[in-house]
Order: sequence, then structure tokens, then C-alpha cells
Amino acid sequence: MTTRMLTRMPVTTLWILIGFFISSTPIWADSRTEGEMDLREAGLEECLQTALENNHRRPASRYAVKMAEAQHRQALAAYWPQVTLQGGYQRMDESQNFLFPSSEMAMPMGGSIPVTIPGVGTVPASSFSVPEQDVKLMDEDSYRASLEVTWLLYDGGMRKGYREQTGGLMEAMKQESRRTDLEIVDSVKRFYYGAVLAARLHQLGKDTLARMAATLNLTEAMYKEGSGRVKKTDYLDNKVMVESIRAMVALLEKNERMARAALANTMGMAWNESVIPVDTELPYRPISTHLDSLVSTAYRFNPDWAKVDAGLLAAKGAARTAKSGYFPKLALTGDVFKWWNDYDAGMATDRNKEGWNIGVGVEIPLFNGFLTRGKVEEARARIAKIKAEQILLKEGIGLQIKDTFLALNAAQKAYQATLDAMTAALESRDLNTRAYRNELVDTEDVITAQLMEALMSAQHYKTCYEHVALLSQLDLVVGTEVLKAIEK
Repeated sequence: MTTRMLTRMPVTTLWILIGFFISSTPIWADSRTEGEMDLREAGLEECLQTALENNHRRPASRYAVKMAEAQHRQALAAYWPQVTLQGGYQRMDESQNFLFPSSEMAMPMGGSIPVTIPGVGTVPASSFSVPEQDVKLMDEDSYRASLEVTWLLYDGGMRKGYREQTGGLMEAMKQESRRTDLEIVDSVKRFYYGAVLAARLHQLGKDTLARMAATLNLTEAMYKEGSGRVKKTDYLDNKVMVESIRAMVALLEKNERMARAALANTMGMAWNESVIPVDTELPYRPISTHLDSLVSTAYRFNPDWAKVDAGLLAAKGAARTAKSGYFPKLALTGDVFKWWNDYDAGMATDRNKEGWNIGVGVEIPLFNGFLTRGKVEEARARIAKIKAEQILLKEGIGLQIKDTFLALNAAQKAYQATLDAMTAALESRDLNTRAYRNELVDTEDVITAQLMEALMSAQHYKTCYEHVALLSQLDLVVGTEVLKAIEK
């Protein structure tokens, strides 16, 4: 659209500007006023630190890391001897016994012994009867304590497999926690500079309104003085512009307030708090890093890439654990015991009341219906699946970085172009304003020049914000910015 067309359609130009302003800042449905919110000023570093301390997503990721660390310690416990102390008390309804049946006992070697029979006298006997005997084994009350030890000496790689699985899970949760921190940092940076952008656009709207109001006063004075070049219709058109911009400024003011509230929310603050950025300018930091360097850095620091590596380690551990089903298990066992019973005969002798034993146990798998084979095949398939996903992720990360890198290059070119356009629009507005005072240009020309200055300025500010947001996105993908933020 040419400048002449814009001159003929100033209202259309205004609504283009309004739409651009509205799309440049976040819009939230809220009717509260700034005076109802708790305000505080903060710089970017303070906002990042507060967010890393207070954001509600971070504790959840940290607990996930603690859970994985605890599971890893559980796997390592299998390398140590398992020592168990047991104790107990037992009360029986009656004491145990052993009933020795009656029997006939013959004399050895065909001998005999004299036996006195009442009424008969003494006679020789070659055998005699042993009556039934009821032998008490122990008292009803017993106490027992024992110390048992089991030490797994060989397991075919089972413990190492579990260790690798839990180690991989622990590393994956740490990378997930890093991903959470990176996302928090990225969100805070985008909302922080979004609030800066909203403030700049609000100020731009107020400045444009002030200049348009001054032009309106000048137009009113010129047409009332009877100048032939300025008519009442020009004044009315200008009046419509001023009031439309006034409504637009109110919307920009609301957007600025909600951008501050959104920043506070991202930092983990209450809903009724707002943060005013200390910065008033959007920074511009052109990058000179090569694309290949960024991609290689991402493979070293990107949390998603590291998480896949950790998953691959865990899958290999699962395969090792599955293979251990083919091998025997060898364990050393032993225990020391003590038994307290008030009876001193039967089973409750001093020899039986205390002692120790030591032994070696072997478990050899012979056949389990091909269960181990199925587990091994499943583990190998999982490893192959993760490796295939790793290739896709590698290409995806490279493509994502390339897209962001190209967008940054485009934003850097657009930065200079929009800066030149803003400078030219400012000069055009100044020339048209001075010429209008001398009645050298029409009212539409000076209005269009003022609107074009606001439009080009807003476009330049938005380009600066997009450049900052792309840099933040690049830090998120590469995975290095969070380290500096946490160290600070």
C-alpha cells in the first residue's frame, strides 16, 4: 500500500495500527485496576532468581529426582550383606512331649537276669518289658533371638543391571529437572521483555495521542481562523482519530498491567501481585555463532538429548538384568541364635539353646518356559527403539536450532530495516508537522505521517522483542542458559 493510498484512507491506517498494537502485547480478561495490585520493581536477574526459588513446577521435578536417587540407593543395597535380627516369644497351651512306646528288651548273648515275682520267688528271665514313657521336651514359654546374614556372591549381572536401570532413571529425572529450569528461565525472560514491550507500546500510544491532540488543536484554530486550506471536515476527521487513539491507549494500558501480572505469576508470586521491569529498553544482541557450533553444543547440553542417553543406559541395564536369568545365583548364608526355656531336659539342653551355622546356597535355573528368553528379546527391542528415537531427536534438534537460527538472522536484518523505517517516519512526521503549520500540506498528510511514525516505531519494538524471544528460545534448545542463571 502506497503513502498516497494511506493518505486517502487514514481511518484504515489507524485500525491497522490498532490491530498491530493489540497483537503485540498479551491480552487478558481482567477488570482490576493497577491500584488494587501489589507492585514491585525488579530486574531480569532478580526475576529469574525469584522464579527459580518460588515457581511451583520446580519442587515437583526435584521430588522426582529424589525418588530416582532413592531407587538407585535401593539397587546398590543388593551389593551389601543383608543382616536381620529376629526375636520372639512363644507360649504353648501345654508343654511339648515325646511318647516312648512300651517294648520288650531281650538280654544279649542269650543271657538271663534274676527277676523276683511275688508269690513265686526269684526266677531267671531272658527278656524284660520297658513300659511306655512320656518324655517332656520343653516348657510352655520360650524366647528366641537370632542374627541372620545373607550375602549374594554371584548373580550373573542382575545387580549391575538394576544399578544401570536406576542410574539411568536418576539421570533422566535430573535432565527433566534441568528442562523445567530451562523452561522457567525462558518463560521469565519472554514475559519480562513482554512487559517491557507493553510499556513501550503504551508510552508510544500516549505520545501519539499527545501529538494527535496537538494537531487537533492546531486544525481547530486554523479552520476557525478561516484558512481556505483547512476545513471543518478536516477537524472532524482529526477528532475521530484522536478519540479512537484515546480508546486504543486505554487498551494498551490494560495490556501493560496484565503483562506485569503475568510476569509475577511466572515468578511464582500471588495473583494480586505485579512486577514492573526495571529495564525500559529492549536489548539487541546480534549473534555471531555458527550454526554447526550451536548444534554440536546442543548435543552436549540439551536436556532432551541427555535424557535419551540416560534412557538408553537404563534399557541396557534392563537387558543385563534379563540375561542374568540364564546364570546361577550363589549366596553365603549364616546365623547365630539363642533360645531361652526354663526346662533343662528334653530338647531344652544347653547344647540346643544356642549355636551358629554357616552355609553356601546355589540356585541354578533349568527351565522356566522360555521366560528369560522373552525378557531378553523385549529388552533388546527397547534398546533398538530408543536408538531409533535418538536418531529422530538428533535430526529434530538440528532442525529446530536451524529454524531458530534462520529466524534470528531474519530478525537481525529486520531490526536494521525497521530502525531505518522508524527514523525516516520520525523525520517525515516532523517535516509534515512543520509544513502543516505553514499550510503547505493537507491535514490527511500530517495525520498519516504521525500514524506511520507510531506504526513503524511499534514494528521496530516488536522486532526487538522477537529477537530477544528467539535468543531465549535458542538458549532453551541448546540448554546452557540455565547453568549461568543457577550459578548467579
